Amino acid sequence: MDARLNVFANPTAVTFLKHIISADKVVSGSTLPAATRELVKIRASQINGCGFCTDMHTKDAAAAGETSVRLNLVAAWREATVFTEAERAALELAEQGTRIADAAGGVTDTAWANAAKHYDEDQLAALVSLIALINAFNRMNVIVQQPAGDYQPGQFG
Repeated sequence: MDARLNVFANPTAVTFLKHIISADKVVSGSTLPAATRELVKIRASQINGCGFCTDMHTKDAAAAGETSVRLNLVAAWREATVFTEAERAALELAEQGTRIADAAGGVTDTAWANAAKHYDEDQLAALVSLIALINAFNRMNVIVQQPAGDYQPGQFG
């Protein structure tokens, strides 16, 4: 399977990717826990049907020491006992932020308040930015039908 467009060779796409990757570096440099960042990326990617990002972030998380049990339960986090309350709040915010079009009200006040109980203002800013960023990556990959499965942990630096 080949992508509809080679975003790694097209000058416009490469320039765009450089800019959003630099935005990701801002989030990565925040105090939002690395495990939470990966869980959020995985959950949004699952919702959006982005195989490329799901492949990448599950492999990166595993390489960073995340357990297979937690990775396998991300899609069913509500019923899983392996996530902290803070991670659960982040996953709820990620789901609602990813499914904005599905809910007339967008992100609920309850989901926001729950996240705010666990994260300070800078971490919330990083979390919101991360949700927006992973959705941008997902949309690009889904639109071009970027193939999944061949990613190697750390492949992009």
